[in-house]
Amino acid sequence: MIRLAVLLSGRGSNFQSIHEAIQRGALDAEIVCVISNRADAPGLARGRDYGYAAHALDHKAFADRAAHEEEVLRVLDEARPDFIALAGYMRLLGKSFIERYPNRILNIHPSLLPAFPGVDAQAQAVAYGVKVSGCTVHFVDEHLDAGPILVQRAVDVRDDDTAETLSARILVQEHEAYVEALQKLATRRWRVAGRRVLFD
Repeated sequence: MIRLAVLLSGRGSNFQSIHEAIQRGALDAEIVCVISNRADAPGLARGRDYGYAAHALDHKAFADRAAHEEEVLRVLDEARPDFIALAGYMRLLGKSFIERYPNRILNIHPSLLPAFPGVDAQAQAVAYGVKVSGCTVHFVDEHLDAGPILVQRAVDVRDDDTAETLSARILVQEHEAYVEALQKLATRRWRVAGRRVLFD
């Protein structure tokens, strides 16, 4: 069983899917804390409702990014997670943060990376006219949406898709892909070889 910390900024739908997977026995994990940079984040309220240690650490209350991240790291160090799942956490992590937890921070992105990194990936996909998009679970490194890939799920892009309709279908796959990636990390031996995550 892995110890899991969740960082979120909004509704926390991926957090909810992880919680539900644990509850039904599909994921061998224990959520040891939930952290948000927004006190009003619905996902943080959901974490409290589930009985988790939930921490509101508003980045605006700190002098700078480094000070905020140091407090987040203090809370994480006390919780002793094996992995940190970014679930809609709308803050870029600094190098020193990532170096504290190398290959232990996961993120999910709504495209088949390396295509369409950054914000509004679904709108980028529709505008570009691709026929297939999807989602990617990856380790976080110092570059934007660029760490080694754990799991990808493909989603067809329909001719009448908008960013909103494509987002809705990708989100369904996000919920499954995140749980799949975490379950692999919990139950299988793995290693990072270059840009590849290899599972035994």
